[in-house]
Amino acid sequence: MSQLKDIRVLDLGTVITAPLAGMMLADLGADVIKVEKPDGGDTFRSFNGGLYSPYFLAFNRNKRSLTLDLRKPEGRSVMEKLLAAADVMIENYRPGVMDRLGMGTARLKELNPRLIHATITGFGKDGPYADRPAFDSVGQALSGMANLFLDANDPRLRGPTIVDNVTGMNLAYGVLGALFERERTGVARRVEVNMLESAMGFMPDVFANFTQTGAAIDSYSRVAASQSYACRCADGKMVAVHLSSQEKFWHGLTAALERPDLASDPRFATRMDRFKHYQAACAALAGAFARRERAYWLPRLEANDVPFAPIHAIPDVLEDPQVQHLGSFYDRSHPTQGRQRALHRPVTMDGRREEQLHPPPLLGEHTDEVLKEIGYDAAGIAALRGNGVV
Repeated sequence: MSQLKDIRVLDLGTVITAPLAGMMLADLGADVIKVEKPDGGDTFRSFNGGLYSPYFLAFNRNKRSLTLDLRKPEGRSVMEKLLAAADVMIENYRPGVMDRLGMGTARLKELNPRLIHATITGFGKDGPYADRPAFDSVGQALSGMANLFLDANDPRLRGPTIVDNVTGMNLAYGVLGALFERERTGVARRVEVNMLESAMGFMPDVFANFTQTGAAIDSYSRVAASQSYACRCADGKMVAVHLSSQEKFWHGLTAALERPDLASDPRFATRMDRFKHYQAACAALAGAFARRERAYWLPRLEANDVPFAPIHAIPDVLEDPQVQHLGSFYDRSHPTQGRQRALHRPVTMDGRREEQLHPPPLLGEHTDEVLKEIGYDAAGIAALRGNGVV
């Protein structure tokens, strides 16, 4: 991928939000240098023990790793040389940390007026919550998102990270816009994203329905409006259907289920009736699907043009015929870490996967290489290493 060829990004991020943004830019061809502390690096490296966990692998492909202790004056001196030659710096520190490291907004402008500073915080750069730590579940809770998933009688958080991921995507989106503007005008922006607003922005329909109509929003509001159902079949396997607003899909579903009585039931006569009686519709469909095993229902749903899918467990996804047809996963071999199976980037260009497939770096794997690029010779690198800077 060469869309961002010759764009250099310094990724100071840890865990998910900023590293995901950096990876997305790397996937488009940017030279992304991951700047990590020498003693352990990104905390996601050690989530499973060691320094190369699956969690780290998920968010750090196509990067180079440089170890650098920013707490030491010599480390900050190296960082300033890196900043002078960079196009973008990404970080997800709490507000004030960059200032304490001597890399506040004014200093960054002095070092490199063309540098785009892209920053992620939990709640914004100021305000009553600005100094609090934040992770995915905090963003889900404060934004109202978690309330749409949780059972109040048995509240347990579950599922993948959502707020972390969408926050990283928003930052990458902001950086791309800032790069485009800089190329046209020469102006380099400070791009700011926070987890709270990213979470709210991820579900604009929820807030629009509440602010415009005053409607009470609960965990069934969206699925009732979109006519989405999950049902268990006779063999215990599950299937999902999403009927949306077209009437033909409801009639296709009742035909597939061999239940004309549901099509003629006055409670379900229109989409708005089914919305009003959503729980009754759930119960009726559950009873219908429970009569036969899933393998019986799937071809009938397809024949009747119903929007449906089997509800896969994660191992099933890799074996799904459509996933295999798309070639969504690929295998690579790391010289020291062995075989890895990984997801391709979900974007193609002109129908082709023109992408880099470099594995996530080992901690400090490219330290010497990067230092040489900014003018350090072997003696200078040895001195930095001897002082514990890299």
